[in-house]
Amino acid sequence: MESLLESFLQLGSEPGRILMMAIGCLLMYLGIKKKYEPTLLVPMGLGAILVNFPNTGVLGDSGPLTILFKAGIDTELFPLLLFIGIGAMIDFGPLLKQPFLLLFGAAAQFGIFFTIIVAVLLGFSLNDAASIGIIGAADGPTSIFVANTLHSKYLGAIMVAAYSYMALVPIIQPPAIKAVTSKKERQIKMVYRAGEVSQTAKILFPIVITFVAGLIAPASLPLVGFLMFGNLLRECGVLEALSRTAQNELVNLISILLGLTVAVKLQASEFLQVDTLLVIGLGLVAFVMDSIGGVLFAKLLNLFRHDKINPMIGACGISAFPMSARVVQRMATEEDPSNYLLMQAAGANVAGQIASVIAGGLVLALMGA
Repeated sequence: MESLLESFLQLGSEPGRILMMAIGCLLMYLGIKKKYEPTLLVPMGLGAILVNFPNTGVLGDSGPLTILFKAGIDTELFPLLLFIGIGAMIDFGPLLKQPFLLLFGAAAQFGIFFTIIVAVLLGFSLNDAASIGIIGAADGPTSIFVANTLHSKYLGAIMVAAYSYMALVPIIQPPAIKAVTSKKERQIKMVYRAGEVSQTAKILFPIVITFVAGLIAPASLPLVGFLMFGNLLRECGVLEALSRTAQNELVNLISILLGLTVAVKLQASEFLQVDTLLVIGLGLVAFVMDSIGGVLFAKLLNLFRHDKINPMIGACGISAFPMSARVVQRMATEEDPSNYLLMQAAGANVAGQIASVIAGGLVLALMGA
């Protein structure tokens, strides 16, 4: 009873712990009730509760979450293994049919570099600013990899922001897209070429991308290489069992461990700081500006094209696959029930997956990491 009373008194004297537990409950609510990235938000939310109890047994030198953090996050193992599974899930077919969609993946990284400049102007160190900007990629593993490599002290806030904004794509992107497009532009229809992409092309694609990334941004090879390896498992035609394992057991296991482990950085003493909240706000700016950058690039291309592009496709150049593509298709249907953009949107979305990891590598290269 005495120990229980002491715990209650300590919690009462440190309201930040209670606030972080409430944030953990909110993350679980978003995952369970709203179904926003439940495989990550649910374990992350419970983890936020676990690490904020006074004298909690999950932390410390022998605490299980501390051990997992050192083994999976400090070594960058968890994000890389997750990329194998993501690569195995992705079908690059829509992109291979319309390779010009790769341009939208590149254009939609604008918010990363915009936010890096803003963060530096606000007084953040260059390493921290670069780590914050990567939130705009809408790619949790890439954000963790870059922030950890650059030893950012805001790793916890960056992880929470990256995964939260990924989950909130259906809420964040529509107003951002509508702010820079007209109803007429959102009603533009696009023709999708029928036909199948050859198996040879699908096999060669991840190999070629690996070579290109290695030449352009060698620092991105851990991310790009693992992503393309997962895709090669999917497309080579002789490793179906490994592909299924990567898509299911591997992704599920790493998602559980990653979600719980990142909670180590959700301790009230580390998280509840003014600059931490500013990091989360800047992450939202990066995310929004990435989406807007892609849309504006599509509008620029339309000045020179006879067959117009629906500019909403540009917003899919972020890495939140396949949520962003689904959001754009839903918005197109709302404007015109006969408008079908899903395949083009999916192509731009997988281009964003590639572009985000290359952008992460470019940032690391520029920082000399």
